[in-house]
This record gives sequence, C-alpha cells and structure tokens, in this order.
Amino acid sequence: MFRKLTITAAALTLAVSAQAGVPKPVQLVDTAWTITRIDGKKPASPRAEIRFLSSRISATAGCNGLGGDWKIRKGRLEGGPFMSTMMYCEGLMEQERVLADVLGGKARIDVTGRTLTLKSGKHVIVATRRR
Repeated sequence: MFRKLTITAAALTLAVSAQAGVPKPVQLVDTAWTITRIDGKKPASPRAEIRFLSSRISATAGCNGLGGDWKIRKGRLEGGPFMSTMMYCEGLMEQERVLADVLGGKARIDVTGRTLTLKSGKHVIVATRRR
C-alpha cells in the first residue's frame, strides 16, 4: 500500500509539472483574436485580427492578408516565412508593417485570460480572444 501511494504521489507531481509546462501552441490552436491595440493605438480597421491554426497563422490589420507558419519556443512566437497580399490601403500601411514585424520578430507572448499580448522590439500588439 505504501509503495502504491508513493508511486501515485510521484505520478501526480509529474502530471502537475507537465501541465504547468504545457506549451502555448496547445492553448492557441484554433483561436481567433480581434486586435484591440497596435503600439497603443486603436487599429485603423475593425477587421484587424490574428488567427492560429495548428501550424499556420493568418493576420490582417484590415486590408492585406498575412499568413505563414508559427510555433512557440521559449515563450516567444516564431512566425514565418510569410506570404502577403500587396495592396495599397490608405491609413493602414503602417499598422500592417508593425503587424508583420511583430509576427516575424520572435515576439514575447503572453496570454492572460482572454487577452493576447505580443511584444517585439519597440512594438506591442494586444488582442482579445473571440473564439
């Protein structure tokens, strides 16, 4: 009985440790996020979003679409290479550049509740989970 209890306690400790170390991709797969702030400013378009699939990410600041591979490594989002449409969009180009820089710049990632924060260099993107 004592041996069984010891093994069970050890297994529980490993299970808790494994759960605490669950990589963020598991939490982000099949989620969609509405971008609420780009470098502290409200997005120029209400269509600004980021979507995570199992190994693909898609994003827009409201005009051009950006898509590519992604993974989380050591608390950072590693994205790319990316493909993008290349239309000129009045008032959105700067925010689109920031979005591409953050997603491709090994951004530090934080998910707290329904809020996603990505920080890369001098840029910060904040988004709210839709699903």
